[in-house]
Formats: sequence, structure tokens, C-alpha cells
Amino acid sequence: MIGKSVVRKLSAALVVAGCAFVAVVALGATVYYALALVLPPLGAAAITAGLFALIAIVVAASFLGKAGGLAEEEEEEPEGLGARAYTLFRQRPILGTVAALAGGYIFLRNPALATMVAAAFTEKSHGRRRRY
Repeated sequence: MIGKSVVRKLSAALVVAGCAFVAVVALGATVYYALALVLPPLGAAAITAGLFALIAIVVAASFLGKAGGLAEEEEEEPEGLGARAYTLFRQRPILGTVAALAGGYIFLRNPALATMVAAAFTEKSHGRRRRY
């Protein structure tokens, strides 16, 4: 059943996110206590907070750069439905994910739609036909 596999994957993702959170908190505590050995506690806390803020800025800039948030460049309009979906996921990942989840729910409710969409994705563009 599809629902059970989605629940299992979601559970696994939540466990991984929880473990990553605990690891980051433990890393922060380790950095703080290592700095507290050579600095006063207030200085160690300030350096630890600054270090994690810097890491957050670097990660955010990295993801914004990959998602196209920092450099907006004008691109051609994609031709097919598949290319449009790919462009949507590249330019707006959250909106694309919500659209995919909504589409998945609709396909679960009406499997005949999945056949029609699969046919639309595999259909070739009508705009550029070659005649031999």
C-alpha cells in the first residue's frame, strides 16, 4: 500500500531530522565548553553563537544560490509539460513540492488521471515536427 510507505519514509525523515538537531546542539555545547577553557563564559558563548550564525548564513546562501534566489536570470519558456514541471521545481522548490503532493493525493483518489498525465508527459511537442 502506498500510504504505509509514505508514512515509513516520513517517519524516517523525522528521525533523521531529530538526530541532526541533537547532533547540532551537542556540537554547539562542545564548542562552547572547549572555548570556555580558554575564555570567560560570556566570550565563549558569543563566539559559539557567532560561529553558528556564520554557518547558517553560508548554508542559506548556498541553498538560495542553488534555488536561483540570488541570481535571477531570464530563461526561455520550456516547451513540454515535463520541462515546465522541472522548471517549477528548480525555481520554486516549495511550491513544486506542494503541487507534487496535491497531485499525488489526486492520483490516489482517481488512478485514471495517472494514466492521462503519464501520456501527457511522454507525448512529444507538436511545435517542432520534422517532415521527411
